Amino acid sequence: MLGSGAAQRGRVLIIAGSDSGGGAGIQADIKTVTALSGYAMTAVTAITVQDTLGVHGIHEIPVDIVRAQIRVVLDDIGADAVKTGMLHSVEIIEAAAEEISARAPDAALVVDPVMIAKGGASLLQGDAVAAMKRALIPLATLVTPNAPEAEALTGRKIVDLDSQKAAADALLGLGCEAVLVKGGHIAGATIFDVLATHETLEVMSSPRLETPHTHGTGCTLASAIAAFLAQGAELRDAVEAARDYVHEAIRTAPGFGKGHGPLNHGHTVRRDMEDDEDED
Repeated sequence: MLGSGAAQRGRVLIIAGSDSGGGAGIQADIKTVTALSGYAMTAVTAITVQDTLGVHGIHEIPVDIVRAQIRVVLDDIGADAVKTGMLHSVEIIEAAAEEISARAPDAALVVDPVMIAKGGASLLQGDAVAAMKRALIPLATLVTPNAPEAEALTGRKIVDLDSQKAAADALLGLGCEAVLVKGGHIAGATIFDVLATHETLEVMSSPRLETPHTHGTGCTLASAIAAFLAQGAELRDAVEAARDYVHEAIRTAPGFGKGHGPLNHGHTVRRDMEDDEDED
């Protein structure tokens, strides 16, 4: 059973930006970890002015405050997994890497290399890609880029399954333990995700859901994986369960907003409530 690790309690520290619209970022991360029975903690890296139509402004949190958030949470509560999202700058990437290395070296680390918002706004400064490759990715248990992010990290064009596999191999060369190269940005009725470690390569697939309500899918998937890892799941099982969770969250999306709407992060909670009512 996923999450049955007796020595772990599902503590997930999320280091990412805030989304005022609630569909992505810290808000989506907290909803996801909570819906999957984990305990979410946060270090906020930036405040975005954001809705389903796009990002209208970004206010970066001072790096000493970001570092302090990470430090106090890890020193007091600890973490079974750490998930990073929008880090925005070289200074914040380096601070996060240093604090994780010093205070949570045994925690699973899921790096979602957030670079561009759904509406096209840049969420990572241009000079920060090199810092991510140098300082953070080598620490990662899993890196979860979509195709454009994998292109930026590897310099390779990604247009099909073969190029996803090649990008996964290149990313493993940066020193991480595993990579999930997502295929949602690649055209086709079926979405293929490539999960690669230094020993294995597996292609996971799911039917594409034709909907505009996909805001925050990357944040949600990475946080779901982190939640399952924090509760003792093996990597492949965590990825498979997280993909299922996200697929259902997209399928049952509430339809909010005028643009790219949010997912239904709470579908597991509602299902549990319905199950309890059936038993009564």
